Amino acid sequence: MKQIILAGLLLLSLLSGSAGLVTTLGDQVILEGRSITVPCHYDPQYIPNVKYWCQGRMKDFCTKLAQTVNQHKESAQKVSIADDPTQLVFTVTINDLKEADSGWYWCGVEVGGIWQADDATSLHISVVHGLSVVNNVVSGEEGGAVKIQCQYSERYRESQKKWCRSGDWSSCMVTDAEGHFQSKSMQITDDKSREFTVTLRNLEKKDQGWYWCAVGQEQEPVRVEVTSRTTTPSSHQALLATVAINTGLDKRYALQSPNNWLIPLLICGVFFLLVSAFLVARRWMKHYRKTLLLKEAGKMEPSLAVPLNREVEWNNTTVVFLSSPDQKASRSFKL
Repeated sequence: MKQIILAGLLLLSLLSGSAGLVTTLGDQVILEGRSITVPCHYDPQYIPNVKYWCQGRMKDFCTKLAQTVNQHKESAQKVSIADDPTQLVFTVTINDLKEADSGWYWCGVEVGGIWQADDATSLHISVVHGLSVVNNVVSGEEGGAVKIQCQYSERYRESQKKWCRSGDWSSCMVTDAEGHFQSKSMQITDDKSREFTVTLRNLEKKDQGWYWCAVGQEQEPVRVEVTSRTTTPSSHQALLATVAINTGLDKRYALQSPNNWLIPLLICGVFFLLVSAFLVARRWMKHYRKTLLLKEAGKMEPSLAVPLNREVEWNNTTVVFLSSPDQKASRSFKL
């Protein structure tokens, strides 16, 4: 009995394949008439294997719509598949979706072998008719403009498109037969390719609030936010402001920096030393000259002075009279 249970578990594991080696997106909801591209990631060991895309509730009984080999031309127009081994992913694109395309789909890899099932993972795609917006909240500055992109399903291609203020259906702006509406402050453009664009111009604070994108019986809310305009100074004003700021900083730095007082102090110190040296030298020169004169005078006094206690012998003495230092003796006489 135990051997039978083990054999059953082994068979179940073989039939279930290697879970987790193929992954993809979660469930998707798509507007009718649009396209979808689904990435299917796989393990490196599956690089040489055939990849496929099939539709059906159960993997073992699903209908293959595309595969990486032997693609049918008629199915390629609706569904296409491409493998990128370098990224370990194959992508599937389904064009022009209809409500009938809603259902379960599988990203699959052929593993081969009679006892080993293919490795695959599933997702559910719901195709609906209706309306959606790219961004439910848009923002712009006063005086500026914003754009709102409203997407609709194929069945509303020829329907009138509306832009309304929430809670006031009388405020609705409606496109004409060609899909256009224009006023001083707004514009609606429908390119008939399942998207119409609303452009709000010259925004004011009063334009802020909730609005509706509408088509047929479908409405989608949009929040418009208007911010205050930012004032940017001109380049000339900015330059003046920069110069003023820099000048102020330079002055403040000059007042606060101790290094800027060092040079004047050094100059004053050097000047004081020079003046002091000059005064000392001048005083010393005066003293030197005075001392020199006194020495000369001291040498002359002994030769001119006559001692009182000594008898003066005037016999045979010659007296010479001098008139000036430049002249020779003018007269002399002998006693």
